[in-house]
Parts: sequence; structure tokens; C-alpha cells
Amino acid sequence: MSHAIIASIYEAKLIAWNATRSEKLKIVFENTTYTPAAGETYLQAFTIPGDTASNTLGGDHRLFTGVFQVSVIAPAGTGKTQTNPVVGELTTLFPLYARDTKGSVTVVTMSPVDPGPGITGDSTYTVPVSFLYRADTN
Repeated sequence: MSHAIIASIYEAKLIAWNATRSEKLKIVFENTTYTPAAGETYLQAFTIPGDTASNTLGGDHRLFTGVFQVSVIAPAGTGKTQTNPVVGELTTLFPLYARDTKGSVTVVTMSPVDPGPGITGDSTYTVPVSFLYRADTN
């Protein structure tokens, strides 16, 4: 269940950040469909949960790890002019070792935000941006 809570923490943070931007972006979350408008830049966000572990002999501890990824998707042929500024903002939004809490779950950003290589499709250019997370619960 904590992977779902972790996803909701990061999704809420992304939504709050987008609400403060002068140019709002559509954010597409897991298991939703979306058809972008012509020339639109948008985000696709999801968690990639890792294994759940326990680091105590009594079994009262749970370690949740995984990756949170936001793909910045821009129209093909626009170079990096649409993606680079958003990647920079996401890097600031999710600083290394930031602690975010919801209820009894505190999740920590365990790696710097890392943009992957751009992926050119027929009509889109996608830059995946991701970081590792970790949460320990009792």
C-alpha cells in the first residue's frame, strides 16, 4: 500500500508545482488515456516500484524503494526548446534527499533528478526524467 501512498505524494507535488506555472502543462498519470492537441507539450508521470523489503528480524520494518519518472513530451522537430526548461524545473522541484510526508509515510528522494536521453518518435520528442526514492515504515 505504501507504494500507492508514495505515488500520491509525488503526484500531488507535481500538480501543485504545475498550478504555479504561468504555462500550465497537462499531466497524464498512470492508466489514463490522453490525446494531445497539435503542438502541445505535456507530461506523463508514473512510479516504478521496486521490491518491498524488511530489515528487521521481527518483520516490523518495511523498506519501499522505486523510481518516480516524469516524461516530458514535446512535438517532434522542436529541438530541446520545449523540454529543457521543464527538465530544469523538475530538477529543482525534487531536490536530493528531500523528505515528503503523507500520514505515516515519509519518502526521501535518494538520487539526483536525472534526464535520460531524448527519444524521437514520429510526432513526439520525449525526455524521461527520473529519480530513486526510498521510504522506511514500521
